[in-house]
Formats: sequence, structure tokens, C-alpha cells
Amino acid sequence: MAEALRVGIAGLGTVGASVARVLRDKAAELTRQCGRDIVVTAVSARDPKRDRGIDLSAAKWFDDPVELAEKADIDVFVELIGGDEGPARLSVKAALEAGRHVVTANKALLAKHGVALAEIAEKKGVLLNYEAAVAGGIPVIKTMREAMAGNAVTRVFGILNGTCNYILTRMEAEGISFDACLKDAQRLGYAEADPTFDIEGHDTAHKLSILTSLAFGTKIAATDIYMEGISNITQADIRAAGDLGYRIKLLGVAQRTDSGIEQRVHPTMVPTASVIAQVHGVTNAVAIETDILGELLLSGPGAGGNATASAVIGDIADIAKSRPGFQHAPVFGWPAKELKPYKKARMRSHAGGYFIRLTVHDRTGVFAAIAKRMADSDISLESIVQQAAGAETLAQKTVILVTHETTEAAVRKAVEGITKDGHLTDKPQVIRIERAE
Repeated sequence: MAEALRVGIAGLGTVGASVARVLRDKAAELTRQCGRDIVVTAVSARDPKRDRGIDLSAAKWFDDPVELAEKADIDVFVELIGGDEGPARLSVKAALEAGRHVVTANKALLAKHGVALAEIAEKKGVLLNYEAAVAGGIPVIKTMREAMAGNAVTRVFGILNGTCNYILTRMEAEGISFDACLKDAQRLGYAEADPTFDIEGHDTAHKLSILTSLAFGTKIAATDIYMEGISNITQADIRAAGDLGYRIKLLGVAQRTDSGIEQRVHPTMVPTASVIAQVHGVTNAVAIETDILGELLLSGPGAGGNATASAVIGDIADIAKSRPGFQHAPVFGWPAKELKPYKKARMRSHAGGYFIRLTVHDRTGVFAAIAKRMADSDISLESIVQQAAGAETLAQKTVILVTHETTEAAVRKAVEGITKDGHLTDKPQVIRIERAE
């Protein structure tokens, strides 16, 4: 049997402790699968005295994760610290430069420094594995990097944030407000005390930027993504979507067009009969569309200690199975130095159209003024519905518009004009509609 694979773990929070525990509890099974033992020989965290529910006394303790990466007697450095700078970046860089394999769950780090770190890994001939960084326990990275040879990806999209999906699912199922759902998500541990990173789309954007690089062979461009979160979604939107045959999901979408790559994160109305609409709660789902395979949908637990730990351990096991001299797959599917510069696509028509909700003063001429603004922006309307806003607000009405295919720019121009006309009593709502099943 080959020598044991020596693992150092930096970061012993929920995921790190879970990884150490599974490596201990499943030791015999992992040895049988990998052909060698996997042993945690070094660890690092902020508090050495904290009870983590597992005995780590046999592992050497390092206060500094960079020192662990550089000097510990390890083969694999597992980074579970978090953050795109500081100890996370420095320790991963140090481990790669020392010729050690790296496993990380840090999507923020990869979104900002992934290409530079990949260049170091490929130069040193070591692996940089990051399955846990995108969609938790779903093996989407391995699938895209290793299992789709010959396929040209045309689009990748999905539900990439469990917190947002949990909130939207409960809003629809129970008829409660966004704020109430968010508080429950925080109480249950699905959302952070400061949930901005999740609910405003940043987390989804980081994950999407990594999938974009894998799908299209481009450098990561996390700062060049159209991004809109779910904090302005109301029960009025949820109900209107249901009446129209749709369900609201926060989607990350990347697709190749004639003019470049389009990346966007925003609430989307998807047909209730579609597969993506059936993904509920904290579950994640990633759809990959290719020229040969067609559409592949991967769905499963997208967050939580066990799901993330499962992905981390899978990456460690892959390293344990590899042998010296074996040619590793490039970190992002293409050699890092061959990744093409990201070219943002030009604004184009959205085939699914748009849902627009306007709360307006109940007075003569408003309906006609709205229709004129739409016509001035060359927007064709599929339907226009006027509703009373409720007995307590008789002075205003809700107008719901559904457009045919048009551009984001045209919709925003029309809504801006309606706002300037002084007809609105509340902020307008604009949501894309996806027609595809």
C-alpha cells in the first residue's frame, strides 16, 4: 500500500471539524477506496481551546495557517478559513509554491485570485481542487472539468444560493414576507447575521464566475456580472407570478453569444412546470447546456457542514488516488495561461420578456401614459392587467405588465420615464421571465 496521505486543515469551524470527523469515522472505507490511508497530521484555527467535538490532539497545532502551509509535514493543505485576502490567500499561495496540493471551499478567493493561483498550481504540478466552492455537495466542478470532454457548453445556469432559495420557497408556500423569512433563516443558521452577501447576489455571482471560466475557457470576471438580489421581492410579486404560471427563483446565468459572454444574477420567473422550479428550500441546482449532451441538471444539498465537507473529502480522495507523474487536469479545464480574456456580451433582447409591477395613483390618464412609455421604448406588451391595491389603499392601483421579447435597456428606460412622470406611489418591480422548460 502507498504511504499515507498527510492532510493539514486550516480553519476548524463547522465544515473543518466535519471534515476531520468524517476522515476519522470513515478511515477504513476511504483507505479501501483510495488505496492508502488519509491522516490529518496538522491543523490551524483561531482558538486552540475550543471544543469542536473531535479529538485532534494527534495533529500538530499551528497558530499561523501560513506556517502550516509552508512548514508542516503534509501533502495536502485544506483551506477552510474564508475571505479573498489575508490568511486564506497567503496560506493557499504558500502551500502551492511549496509544491503541496490544495483543497479549498473558498469561492471568494477563487473568484478574485483563482487564475493566478491556478498558474502556480500548474507550474508546480500540483492539484488545486475546489468542488466545495460551488453548489456545496453537488459534483458540478468535476462534471464540467473532467466528465464532459468534447462538449461545447452554450449556457450554464442555476440556483446557487441556498439562503435565497429557502426564503423564496417559504414566501410562496406560507404567504409570509421577505423580512419574516429572513429572520427565520437567520435563526435556523441558513443566513448570516449580516445576510447582504447572500441576499444581494454576491455569493451567487462568485460561484457563477467560476462556472463561467470552466464553461467557456475565459479568465474569471466576477466584477463584470449584472447583479440584483431578492430583498425587494414582495408577496405581490410571488402571487402575480403564480397567477401567470411562474415561480420566482434567484438564478445565476452565463451564456455564450455572438458578441461575447453574458453573466447575470437576478430574480427570475420560471414556469412552474419546469424542473428548475421544483428545486425548493436550501437545495441548489445547476443546469449545463451543451451541443452533444443537451441539457444536464445536477441538484442536491448546496450548503451546510455535511454537504460542504462531503465535497472537500471527495477532493482529498481524488488526490489520494493520484500517483506521482500523473498529468493532472488543468484547474479551470484549460491551462491557466491559455484562458482567454473575458469579453462581455453586448446588450441583447431577452427572449422570455419581462414582468413589470407598478403601483400607481388611481387617476385618469395613468394607464394611457404607461402604455405610451412602453410604445416609445418599442416594447410590445403580451398582457397588461390593472388591479385594486386593496381596500385600505383605494387611492392607488397595481398595474402588471408582461412584455414580449425586448432588451433590458428598453425596459429600464420605459420604467424610468414612468417614474419621472410622477405616476408611481412605490418603487417599480422588474423581473425577467425565462420561457425555457
